[in-house]
Order: sequence, then structure tokens, then C-alpha cells
Amino acid sequence: MLAHSDRLGALALLGAPAGAGLLLGAAFGPTGLAVAVPTVLGGAALAWFGGSGVALRAVGAQPVGEAQQPVLHSIVRELCTAARAPMPRIYVWPSPAPNAFATGRDPRHAAVCTTEGLLAVLDERELRAVLAHELSHVQHRDTQRASVAGVVAAGLLVLASVAVLSPRREEEATHRALLSVLLGALAAGVVRLAVGRSRELRADTCAAVLTGDPRALSRALRKLDAGAQLMPMSPGRWLAATGHLMIADPAPGRTVGRLLRTHPPMAERIARLESLAAQAD
Repeated sequence: MLAHSDRLGALALLGAPAGAGLLLGAAFGPTGLAVAVPTVLGGAALAWFGGSGVALRAVGAQPVGEAQQPVLHSIVRELCTAARAPMPRIYVWPSPAPNAFATGRDPRHAAVCTTEGLLAVLDERELRAVLAHELSHVQHRDTQRASVAGVVAAGLLVLASVAVLSPRREEEATHRALLSVLLGALAAGVVRLAVGRSRELRADTCAAVLTGDPRALSRALRKLDAGAQLMPMSPGRWLAATGHLMIADPAPGRTVGRLLRTHPPMAERIARLESLAAQAD
């Protein structure tokens, strides 16, 4: 039932953006509509079947084998065994900023990605806790909706840019500027619909239960928050496709980051984990 419901939810995310794409195409006349129809259909197929690949390519993540990252593979395998879950593909993103995300349309087509910065600053217990958080997203199929939303949001922001940068007359420019604002708002709405605060809090709780170590995740989140403040990632085209997937906000305080922000405040998440730890003592 959960898988069926989330699949319908992910498909529903494609509806409004597809309509917006057709609307924008129609604004350019029959030629624009002729271009928009195959573009919308192709974009929908890409979002559904290739969303995870888009996210991984957007950040330049590279697959790593067990010989390259034995500890990382060992921890993921241990957690998957405990959760009775399939082993995801494992990637490392060459970024010094500590962060991680999971992506994929279902547990059998999932990938977990960590940055080099995360591997450098976390100890093994903290790393296990972060990976458990990401695997929880996979198991609850949060990644299905989030992967689709990322591709859709990125496409909507591209459409918004097209609407602004290609005016022909002053009146037309005003209309397209308004359309650009609406598309940007729709992009933010799509992401927020797909990745809500409750899903992130649930993943924190599930990670604490799976590892039996809520304080490890609490310490990890503190390090991730500090790292994000010291090394905020520069917003780029990848942000709409991947920013909402990450365990920590990659660009705190930035305008685009605020627009697409979906996570609860880090202080709230840490306080909840500390409360769970206190209850277990």
C-alpha cells in the first residue's frame, strides 16, 4: 500500500509541471507547442526512470567499489542486512563540504552518495548513523518522490529562465516575467510537496532505531551544520535537482536555498534525537 501510494504521488508531481510546459509552449504558437509536447513527454520519462542518474551526474558523483571504500561498503552492507534491504549503489561526491543524500525510484534502483568532506569529518559511529538516515529514505520510498521532484523542479526553473530571457514585445515581456515567477513558485511547491519536514524527522528517528545510537546522529548533524555554515555550496543548476535530497541544507542563508528548503531546523532535529537518547538511558 505504501509503495502504491508513493508511486501515485510521484506520478502526480509530473502533472502540473507538464501542464506548465505545454502552456509555455502554447505561448510561442503552434511551433512552440510542437516543441513542448515531445519535450514534456521526454522530461516526464527522464524524471521517472532517470531521476537518480540526473542527481548523481549533477554533482559529479563517482561510483566507488569496496576496494576503494571498504569501510563505507561494510557499514552500508551491515545496515542493509539489519533492515533486510537490498544493497544500494554507493557513490562519493568530490566536495569538501560534509553532506550526503540517497536517490532512486525504489530500493532496487537506489544509490547512496556521500561527499569526501563527510567521510573526512565523521567518525565511524557518526557515519553509520548518517547512512542509516539515508537508507531510511530509500526504504520508505522518499527517494522516489524526491528524485522525480528534483528533475521536475530543475526543468521548471529552466522554463522560467526561458520565459524571462526570450521576450519579443514589451507586453509579451511582462506576461513572460509573470509566468517566470509562477514557474519558480511551482518549482518550490513541487519540491516541498515531495519532501516534507515529517519525512526528514521520520528518517532521523528510523536511523536512531536502526543503529540504536541516536547521539551519534545528533553529533553528525552538528558537524554537518557547522560544515554547511563554513563551506556553503555555491548555488548552481544542480541545486534544484539535489539540494532537497541532502541530509543538511547545502546552501544555508542563500535565496535559492530558502526557496527550495524542505528540512526542519537543524536545532529541532538535534533536540529530538537528544530526547530519544535520554529516553533510552
